[in-house]
Amino acid sequence: MRLEDGRESDNVEDRRGESGRRIGSGHIGIGTIVIALAAWYFGFDPREVLQTVDQFQQQAPNATPAAAPPANDEQARFVSMVLADTETTWHAIFESGGKQYREPKLVLFSGSYPTACGMGETAMGPFYCPPDQKVYIDLTFYEQLKSRFQAPGDFAQAYVIAHEVGHHVQNLLGIADKVQRARARLSEAQANALSVRVELQADCFAGLWANHADTARHVLESGDVEEALRAATAIGDDMLQKQARGYAVPETFTHGTAEQRVRWFRRGLESGSMKSCDTFAKGIQL
Repeated sequence: MRLEDGRESDNVEDRRGESGRRIGSGHIGIGTIVIALAAWYFGFDPREVLQTVDQFQQQAPNATPAAAPPANDEQARFVSMVLADTETTWHAIFESGGKQYREPKLVLFSGSYPTACGMGETAMGPFYCPPDQKVYIDLTFYEQLKSRFQAPGDFAQAYVIAHEVGHHVQNLLGIADKVQRARARLSEAQANALSVRVELQADCFAGLWANHADTARHVLESGDVEEALRAATAIGDDMLQKQARGYAVPETFTHGTAEQRVRWFRRGLESGSMKSCDTFAKGIQL
């Protein structure tokens, strides 16, 4: 993968070594969680409670300022450059549609770290939190991607970031809120199926980013697409469940099969069109 200008994003927070600490001066305590659950029970959005606490804590006078990754940390710098490239791409896509793109933050953590969505753990893998609009990643995941999932390569790593940024795009477009409301009306199996559609759309958005980035800046090198496809295949629900228990249970899938994830990434990559990423066109209507 070629990121020749080497531009790094200003939106990376290096929180490694701050395990268990709040981004600001406080913590998301059990009291806050209880209040948020009570809000959910009475029909209010608990994320608003958590977001209010998050904003209050970040404004605390003794809040710990975010640090940028060290200049000699090549992996962190690569992630920062990938994030910068997604910013360039999504700004252009949103502007072409008459909208304004708000950039997400990307938080590097190690072990565990509290977020507006609860405690982030390394074992969860990379994830996006809609209430605070941040992507969280423990960079040791990339070693797992290489050794456990047999999906090495810099573009495989970039695909992971682009997928999580895809969830941010869904959040900005209001898709995440529509899905959240729809899930409340569904059975567990139906809610899982809806989650699959969300994840597949994020895969398609990752492919769409790759299309636009390569068209504008020629970022792709020989073998890059294959790296991303290997990663998408390796983290399909069916592959993960078979690896863990020897068989797959389709009604519990939440991210999609290996074949689905590859297909939707390819669709975004080959079309470069937002319309091609409508995973909700059939089935459950939001």
